[in-house]
Amino acid sequence: MDEEITIIDSKTRNEKIHNFFINNKKKLIVGFSIILFVIISYLSIKEAKERNKIKLASKFNLITINYKKDTKQFTVNKLIEIINQNDATYSPLALYFLIDNNLMENRVKINKLFDNLINETNLEKEIKNLIIYKKALFNSNYLTENDLIKILNPIINSESIWKSHALYLLAEYFYSKEEGQKAKEFFNQILILQNSNRDIKLESQKRLNRDLSE
Repeated sequence: MDEEITIIDSKTRNEKIHNFFINNKKKLIVGFSIILFVIISYLSIKEAKERNKIKLASKFNLITINYKKDTKQFTVNKLIEIINQNDATYSPLALYFLIDNNLMENRVKINKLFDNLINETNLEKEIKNLIIYKKALFNSNYLTENDLIKILNPIINSESIWKSHALYLLAEYFYSKEEGQKAKEFFNQILILQNSNRDIKLESQKRLNRDLSE
């Protein structure tokens, strides 16, 4: 008797499953089609991004290796194209190459490129902080106290590995302005910061002992 009941229940369950697939055939086909489309689209986008990355790498290497003074403007234009691609790796490298080789004199345009990287490029947190720091460093000789602090605030108000670099930049900024007390405050912040860069911490201590001791 129990075996008969088990057989009946099994047949009933199988019939229900069969009927479910028959009654929902169109919905299931549409559902599976959507899932398949999403998977294919994801893989296609991923592959396209990888191809674009390879192209950018090749383009960046070709431009920088073949750079000559008589091709300066061509190099600038091509590097700006790479920056505007908003690639997390080669866009920052392109901007660094522009700055390190003094290829652009227009500070307004350079700062726009910095802002494009910071605001429009999908960067890892610490890479973004590094670019913010480099922007502050690039402008440090031309900015007011408030403007410099404004740029560095995202780093100063975080636990970033670049925090000690930002504090040191501000300390040296105030020291160059002969504002010893403000400089001293920032140097001291570096000394008590847990994750301060070792070399920066050492230089801060030297500055305090040599130039700002009472």
